[in-house]
Amino acid sequence: MERPELPLPQLHVFVVLAEELHFGHAATRLGIAQPPLSQQIRRLEDKVGHALFSREPGRVTLTPAGRELLPAARQALTSLADGLAAAREVGSGKIGRLRIGFAASLALTVLPGLLRTFRKRFPAVHLDIQEMTTTPQLAALHDKTIDVGLLREPPTDDPELGFETVLTEPFVAVLPSTHPLAARRTVRVEQLADSPFVLLPRAVGPQLHDQITSLCTTAGFTPQVAQHAVEWQTVCALVETGLGVSLAPESTRRIRLKGVAFRKIEPNTAHPKVAVAWRRNNPNPLIARLLATLGQDPPDRP
Repeated sequence: MERPELPLPQLHVFVVLAEELHFGHAATRLGIAQPPLSQQIRRLEDKVGHALFSREPGRVTLTPAGRELLPAARQALTSLADGLAAAREVGSGKIGRLRIGFAASLALTVLPGLLRTFRKRFPAVHLDIQEMTTTPQLAALHDKTIDVGLLREPPTDDPELGFETVLTEPFVAVLPSTHPLAARRTVRVEQLADSPFVLLPRAVGPQLHDQITSLCTTAGFTPQVAQHAVEWQTVCALVETGLGVSLAPESTRRIRLKGVAFRKIEPNTAHPKVAVAWRRNNPNPLIARLLATLGQDPPDRP
């Protein structure tokens, strides 16, 4: 299909004249003199190859060709105006799409408040929320399939990603309610040495996994893993069945299971971090909006 070469100013002049059907009135409305208006119409008629207006003394009417062109001209001008408005809205970060990955346990802490506040400020933004653990989030950020990640214990050696800590919390012991240590208010880590553990696989959260095992080795033992689980909700559910004990971020207390006891630990030298992560060269302006909602200001946004 041949691409038409119709300058927008000519279409605009044509539509105004078609609405006014008077050269003087149309020129006044457009804020131009009448001769330039007539020149624009003649150039448009030359491109169309037919007269668009019938000019009679004291009377201007649309020709059949003009009547045929008018709806298309109006639609073209309206579509362009809508497109420009939408582009400005997207560019300013008021509308658009933001893809967010989040660790499931963060639905118990920062995620609900963040989404409520963000949606209140930017109701026209479409949020695509995807649940995934830390390692898949990092891969998705690099693969450009998510824009922002909410994850635990981000790496410290990834120059392509930006990170800002939004929460730190201590570890707690997660025990079956029937476990002898559940009767205590505080548990020393070495007291867990003889209990089997339910832990996250290291592959889904290396930093967090290493913090837990470091607490144990510092206490003089290597945790004997009876079962792995990818999500903290599953870890707690397996602890409830009596498969073992665990060490988990304190926010897991919000997972309400009757058969699970959460207890403070000593020594409690590790405090896992929750961070927001983004790709440094991602041009999506909504990232800055989300970080501002979190009270963060990315230091190196493009």
